[in-house]
Amino acid sequence: MKIQAELSRRSILKSLAASLALPGVVSGASGQSQKPGWNTAIGLNGFASAARKYRKGFPIWEILDFASRSGFDGVELVSDWPAGGYPAGSEADRIRALRRQYDAFGLKIFSLQLGAGGAFAPEEAARSKWLEEFRDRAQLARALGCDCVGLWPGGGLRGQTIDQAAAHLGRSLGEAAKIAGDLGLVAAFEIEPPFVFNTEQHMQRILERANQPLLKVIYDPSHFDLMNGSTGRPHEMLQRIGVSNIGYLHLTDTDGTLRDGGTSKHLPCGDGHVEIARSLQILREGGFRGWVMIDEWEIPDPYDACTKGMRAIQQAWREGGARR
Repeated sequence: MKIQAELSRRSILKSLAASLALPGVVSGASGQSQKPGWNTAIGLNGFASAARKYRKGFPIWEILDFASRSGFDGVELVSDWPAGGYPAGSEADRIRALRRQYDAFGLKIFSLQLGAGGAFAPEEAARSKWLEEFRDRAQLARALGCDCVGLWPGGGLRGQTIDQAAAHLGRSLGEAAKIAGDLGLVAAFEIEPPFVFNTEQHMQRILERANQPLLKVIYDPSHFDLMNGSTGRPHEMLQRIGVSNIGYLHLTDTDGTLRDGGTSKHLPCGDGHVEIARSLQILREGGFRGWVMIDEWEIPDPYDACTKGMRAIQQAWREGGARR
């Protein structure tokens, strides 16, 4: 009864939030309003990075209230922000408290951001330890009601060649994907310009070494754009990788450069040179129906990025419906 009451309360909150949403909803051919066919989310990574880089304050209740009122369905968590790390998979009370915080705003925790540096350690024992840690994190994700887990393989080669490291990473991520799949989760990884894995060829090699169809890629137009020559057409690389290999999206625009020598510069949708609409069209026509998270990494106003990202999603869905 308690679970049913909480679910009913969450449904009511979500319906109220949708009716008050700032960006609005897409209008169907019949004139009735409809939501986009993708689940939409905000990323706490953007708010965490903006707070650190620009010394701004973003109270978590304010972020969640904004997300709920703006019609978003969920949130991707990042470790150690706004306070404390992730609970262990066995910490039932902490997990319950964390989940209730988001349920109160009618939002789903759809994914956790997880490191994967240990997944390509030279030593087999270190890689095995990473897999055991991942197993605990996957149990946590399931307990939180997630659909996905995101993996970021940062760190150095530690005496390996890039080929050796890619082989180790692929095999580890393949095993992680099976662990996640057994729990009903999608495991997806992302590589970035500052990583030792930072090219399309590296991505393809990791997928080949994994030899595991359950392992997916996170599509981030800013990273794909740099790996595609900073042309503003990351959808070309998306097509080569294949829509069927995409687990979920980190939606952002870019100008094809690095931010302060770091990772790909993230910009609100429409503020860069990427053909965002073309990427979304390819994803829709390719059958992608998963989560689209607005990635506001180091954008000074993450609220603005979320609003523009939602607008781009709605526009793509509306235009896609008109083409049918």
